Amino acid sequence: MASFKRLLIGGAAALVANSCYGPCVFAQAPVTPDAPVAVPQVINNVVVEGNQRIETATVLAYVAIQPNETFNAERIDIALKTLFATGFFANVEFEQRDQTLVIKVVENPTVNQVLFEGNSAVTKDKLEKEVQIKPRSWFTQNRVQADIRRMQEVYRRSGKFAATIVPKIKILPSNRVDLIFEINEGRTTGIRKVDFIGNQAFSDDRLKGVVVTQESEWWRFFSSKDNYDPDKLDYDREQLRKFYLNEGYYDFRVKSAVAELTPDQKDFFVTYAIEEGAKYTFGDISVNTKNSKLSGDVLRAFVPIRSGAVFERDLVEKAIEAITFAAGSSGYAFVDVRPRESADRDKRKVNIVFDVDEGPRVYVERIDIIGNSATLDQVIRRELRLAEGDAFNRVLIDRSKNRVKALGFFKEVEIEEKPGSLPDRTVVEVKVEEQPTGELAFSVGYSSQEAYNFAISISQRNLRGRGQFLRFRVEASSRTKNIDIRFTEPRFMGRNIAAGVDIFSVEQDYIREAGFLTNSTGIGLRGGFPLAEDRSLGLRYTYRNDTNKIPSISCFNPDGTPVFNASSLCRNLGKTTTSSVGYEFNWDRRNDPRQPTRGFDLSLSQDFAGVGTGIKYHRTELSAGIYRGLFPGWRASARLSAGNINGWDGDNIRVNDRFFKGGQSFRGFEIAGIGPRTVFSVRAPDNSQPDKLSKNVQITYGDALGGKIYGIATFELTVPTPLPESYGITAALFLDTGTLGKLDPIDKVSFNINYGTYQNTRDGLALRASAGLSINWISPFGPVRFDFSNPFLKEVYDKTETFRFSTATNF
Repeated sequence: MASFKRLLIGGAAALVANSCYGPCVFAQAPVTPDAPVAVPQVINNVVVEGNQRIETATVLAYVAIQPNETFNAERIDIALKTLFATGFFANVEFEQRDQTLVIKVVENPTVNQVLFEGNSAVTKDKLEKEVQIKPRSWFTQNRVQADIRRMQEVYRRSGKFAATIVPKIKILPSNRVDLIFEINEGRTTGIRKVDFIGNQAFSDDRLKGVVVTQESEWWRFFSSKDNYDPDKLDYDREQLRKFYLNEGYYDFRVKSAVAELTPDQKDFFVTYAIEEGAKYTFGDISVNTKNSKLSGDVLRAFVPIRSGAVFERDLVEKAIEAITFAAGSSGYAFVDVRPRESADRDKRKVNIVFDVDEGPRVYVERIDIIGNSATLDQVIRRELRLAEGDAFNRVLIDRSKNRVKALGFFKEVEIEEKPGSLPDRTVVEVKVEEQPTGELAFSVGYSSQEAYNFAISISQRNLRGRGQFLRFRVEASSRTKNIDIRFTEPRFMGRNIAAGVDIFSVEQDYIREAGFLTNSTGIGLRGGFPLAEDRSLGLRYTYRNDTNKIPSISCFNPDGTPVFNASSLCRNLGKTTTSSVGYEFNWDRRNDPRQPTRGFDLSLSQDFAGVGTGIKYHRTELSAGIYRGLFPGWRASARLSAGNINGWDGDNIRVNDRFFKGGQSFRGFEIAGIGPRTVFSVRAPDNSQPDKLSKNVQITYGDALGGKIYGIATFELTVPTPLPESYGITAALFLDTGTLGKLDPIDKVSFNINYGTYQNTRDGLALRASAGLSINWISPFGPVRFDFSNPFLKEVYDKTETFRFSTATNF
């Protein structure tokens, strides 16, 4: 029996002493070197004591020792390891009572709830994500300490290095505990000074704009970049390296990045020691290919690098993309482009040879779509340019990503390759992050004439997750009352054809701006299909009834006869029918549909009215834009929109079919604020000579008349703001310039209204221009836009505005 006890204790004591979470009790007998050799023991029964929630059968299953079996210290050792590995027990003892093996266990308590006290800088939700101990889980000291380390890391990244976390437990009945983390966050550790050592080509201020770490200033209360975080220093080293390599400093390196705590223990001094080296230019650039069907000289033409230009690392990466794209477009999707750089330090040049090898063919084994909780798989798959079983093609992968992003259903879209079941197989994983596709939108505007407007609409761009579009809009503003129902099926009858229907009833009130009001009701049918990867054509038919009213002008005498020399608006009175067919051609070569940094887009539409019945006109409109990324956070764009409408078969253009520009279409001017306008010249009777008029003329400006031709160019420069990107605030400087005019001769009336009052029409294609600042904010309730404008080129009869506000909220 003594031999058995020595085996039992000698085989398990060391393990238990280092493994158990609470005190482990053993009646240990001394083991001497001359003790007899242990022999296997046989017992008749195994008993478990102390278990409350864990079933006896469960404990015995882990121990794996059955009655009448032979066992020894080695088996005891394995049993102890297994029991403690479960995490169920705070203590375990083995005891032999005659021929019975007794296993005494003390269960770990279960956690009733996890509480946080003292946290304010870090939210409870964020802490709960880091804590692994959850209610109804087992409590162990190791798990608690691991959770504390994770929470301290969260506070460290928030700049609170002095934060302390003390765990406390409140013992409850039935072996349960409440776990309470008492948190003392301490003050935020800031950055008192950022210094650079060794910089000659660029000033400290310039380099401070490169690194993420910023000096603490009172006005940076919205930013966390002035909180010390060691991980930021590593990121800053990489940012400095990228900056200098793009400025030609090929030998640049960061020798050290050191943070020293200030004597008062409140802030850090951060110092970057750098070695700039010499400035290099590009030397000889060549492309070497082993594929006889791919010409190195032809591929060299796609390389955006000019010999003699300042060395720029980003251009090397762009060259690899360009060569890969050119080879893929030629049918060679499996190419491996490797640049070989050789620096000539005497001439300070970097020679580069791009080696192009045709890699092994890889085929798509499977396409997995992850993250689409609302959108059906088929909606995403039909936008992919690759299918399962196709040869893998990098160019088609990039196109697929852009097409999925262009849907507008997802905040993020990433496509990754995973190893397949065979070396020549790959799994394409499409990761998407859903974003709200419904929109509850409203807008509010303010002009220099104290005119307000409000509009509201509700729409769903991804109805039932099928990619269908449905909009119901009710607009009630100072000039519009609109009920509009629009539905679009992007894959009509399962084919790559979009079809839609519009039903509308619109009342447009241009009385304040142009003196007329129009009621329109009708229906429209639409269809569209792609012409190429980046081009599409849409067809449409519209039938509508219009009723024009002019309440502010007397067009008829009491006897029903027309008023002599009445306003030209009078000929627009009454009801008309419009039956028109049209098309719209779209060409989109933008690299990103939401924030493009290169490429262009173009839209051309034409409508022909008078199909079978109604008024007759033909209308053409063009919209085009080019985009260019300049620096990180800086984007430039230029947009042009133009239009023309003319009657045919003797018809003139009615006022409700003309173009009216201003508001968001031409910032700095009111809605219908530019273009032809009625002008009144009033001369009062001369007091000294009642039968004559005074020489003083009072000029007043009346209604806007719209125009048949317009052209507007917009130049916009998106600039970074000092606020963190997480705030969703961007700013853009803009310049809008354009014109609107050209009425039909019948609408250019000039006559005496009465003695001393003369009416004529100001018409022409005078140039207007405005400049200003647009601020966009992705607020918690939707996108908000503020436009601050200065119209510096205008006609005296134009209506201007200096501020406009609009917003929309998503659901």
